[in-house]
Amino acid sequence: MHGYGNPPGRRRALGAGAGALAAALLAGCAEPSGRREPTAGLPGRAAPTSGASGWAAPTSGASGRAAPTSGASAPPAPGASGPARAPAPAPAPRRFPGLPVRIAHGPRDRPRVALTFDGRGDPDLALAALARCERAGARVTVLAVGTWLARHPELARRILDGGHELGNHTEHHLDLAALDESAAYEEIAACARRLRRLTGSVGAWFRPSPTTYASPLVERLARRAGYPHVLACDVESLDHAATRVATVTRKVAGELRNGTVVELSLGRPVTVAALPLLLAEIGRRGLHAVTATELMARPATGAARTAG
Repeated sequence: MHGYGNPPGRRRALGAGAGALAAALLAGCAEPSGRREPTAGLPGRAAPTSGASGWAAPTSGASGRAAPTSGASAPPAPGASGPARAPAPAPAPRRFPGLPVRIAHGPRDRPRVALTFDGRGDPDLALAALARCERAGARVTVLAVGTWLARHPELARRILDGGHELGNHTEHHLDLAALDESAAYEEIAACARRLRRLTGSVGAWFRPSPTTYASPLVERLARRAGYPHVLACDVESLDHAATRVATVTRKVAGELRNGTVVELSLGRPVTVAALPLLLAEIGRRGLHAVTATELMARPATGAARTAG
């Protein structure tokens, strides 16, 4: 991975201090055994709406009754004033004047951080991760793989309805650097088309796969697909290779500061298990977890952040 990292000396100093902190936080915390986190009481997943040409309306509260057949005159629901409205389209990508194409972190002068998740993996664990973030008042950014959304289309609206934002992490999670220009563009564009069908928008951000690094060619292809910026990160959790909660919490806590963009995985047991500790540490430091768009947005009178 090639995010904008901290200088090695400073990183070692931060890591040393964070080790003691993580050890204290983790006292008595059991490591994940690889079994699935219980999801009782978490928001349920709706059945996929395969073949739909638009995005699906939320199914929360549905009674499970079949829709009336064509020509049937079903009675209006009590208190209903008319046909149910379709959800509003998801936010489109936003251009941030003065910022580089590849954005790795937000302003360093405000107590905000962005937790960004690669959207793939076990959907039940993804729901558990979203629920834990929401209980802590955190809004996050999910960069979804297109084939993952194809298998679980209901998760697109679930993410948005939770106050989070959704973005593009390519259609098949291939190594874009290993593809020719046409194939690399199609990986970006195919996921963008899927997001538009499901949510009315191509998504708020694009992040390349399999790493956050984007070559000049990938940056150009992303702009062609409608994304003014490529979302990188300055803190990699390395949870995709971790088996211990302590490994993830020490890595993130050791590098966390104002403006940090953290890269995490949405559907991994170790990540779900680590989230309560990470969220508690974010709160203990007086930081607020917001979406990547909220992190980058400056007040009207604020100066734009320069690259670096």
